[in-house]
Amino acid sequence: MVIITAGMIGVGKTTLTKLISEHLGTEPFYEPVADNPVLPLYYSNPKQYGFLLQIYFLNRRFSMIKAALADDNNVLDRSIYEDALFTEQNHLDGNISDQETNVYNELLNNMMSELKGLKKKAPDLMIYADTDFETILYRIKKRARPYEQFDNNPSLRDYYHKMWAAYKQWYEEYDKSPKIKIDLQRWNLEDPENQKVVLSMIDDKLADLRGKYFRMRIA
Repeated sequence: MVIITAGMIGVGKTTLTKLISEHLGTEPFYEPVADNPVLPLYYSNPKQYGFLLQIYFLNRRFSMIKAALADDNNVLDRSIYEDALFTEQNHLDGNISDQETNVYNELLNNMMSELKGLKKKAPDLMIYADTDFETILYRIKKRARPYEQFDNNPSLRDYYHKMWAAYKQWYEEYDKSPKIKIDLQRWNLEDPENQKVVLSMIDDKLADLRGKYFRMRIA
């Protein structure tokens, strides 16, 4: 069973991914942030490093989704399926040129075509983590990565808001696999009781998917 978690920067995907992987006894694949040499450069100069960052992430996420689909027993913290969201926003903001966007999209399309040739072609479930925008800002401040802070950077705050809004539309349009939305504002994962509720919702969704798969096999 391959599960991907998705959602806005700061929403709590990594915590959710860790919780699910421990609950299901699966391997977690975490978003390449801590060892990403380009990310701090991007925050300091988006126009210079926007394209490089997106190519870096695309390459890493392609490797992650291939490994996950081949092994068929893992949870991914963000995936290739939402990568284009960031490229599109950087393009709209003028950080990535038309030509760079075309190169990115051609590379992404080639990668997606290669995934279609795998035995397992898509995740079994996408779990979308959601909160309101003020909670996003609070959690970004709380985790205190220096380059993510926005108090003296209104353009960065504006970028966060645009990405937060874009994610809502992306979730509605996502059709690569079954999906479920989890409200991590209501079910704050710092509370162990909320963790139980969230895992129960995911277990119920997985049981439903397994039931549908079984019925398809015997039909």
